Amino acid sequence: MALLLRRAFRHLSRVHDVLFRRTLIEREITIFDDDVFLTSYPRSGNTWTRFLVGNFVNPSEPVTFLNVERLVPDMYKSADWVLRRLPRPRVLKSHECFDARYRRVIYIVRDPRDVAISNYHWEMKLRSIREGCPIDEFVPQWMGGKFWRRIGSWADHVHSWLATRQGQDNFLLMRYEDLQQDQPRELARVAGFMGLDPDAERIQRAIERSSAANMRKMEETQGKKWVATFHTRSDKPFVRKASSGGWRAVLPGKTVTYMEAQWGPLMKQLGYPLSTETEKEAPEVTHA
Repeated sequence: MALLLRRAFRHLSRVHDVLFRRTLIEREITIFDDDVFLTSYPRSGNTWTRFLVGNFVNPSEPVTFLNVERLVPDMYKSADWVLRRLPRPRVLKSHECFDARYRRVIYIVRDPRDVAISNYHWEMKLRSIREGCPIDEFVPQWMGGKFWRRIGSWADHVHSWLATRQGQDNFLLMRYEDLQQDQPRELARVAGFMGLDPDAERIQRAIERSSAANMRKMEETQGKKWVATFHTRSDKPFVRKASSGGWRAVLPGKTVTYMEAQWGPLMKQLGYPLSTETEKEAPEVTHA
């Protein structure tokens, strides 16, 4: 009897945790074949892509920080029963490594040297590192997976998807830097991937609504109400510079050398020149 009671208690506790989102159950959510997953390693441009895709798919309702969890939900922020009730096909945000159940994936990748800086500021916003922590102290720990233990390092995450899906029709690889340089072209690729008409006017409207300036303005008034940031430091913005190549002015040389020594081959495969080689560096690109 005692054993049965303990099992029943564990079951009820599990149900409670699932209903009230006390546990991470992302690999247990219901997944449909027509789902589209916006997948990336954290701080690689996923939120901006959510706004762009959400504003394109839902032209009659501009995406804000207050409705994004309904229009393009973060699978970590809602219970499964809520997600199951959403209109299909669903567009979902994910930071998961390779999952064979994902039938259609838009995979966003970003230069890891910039990803490191963005994660540094995010962890400070979360209060998980001390104010003033040297970035050269943070980066090796971050590369080792200290802050995202469940999904591993940037290289672990990228390899898991490229090795299994690259080149397949149901997998769209999109570089953050390419999205910055030519938003209409990249959003048209997304539209084609989703089987939607890449209408130029509709694309342009989505781009305007998803500009960094507009997102910053919304964050000022909605950030304290958005589930992803209401518990974080309000003096640290979620939407930062939204630029590429900032690592050149921020990361110490020894840190860049260390990163490139560890991840150089994968970075070159993705088209990111190494500063430790003689390739011509690309100029910084800013997303206005």
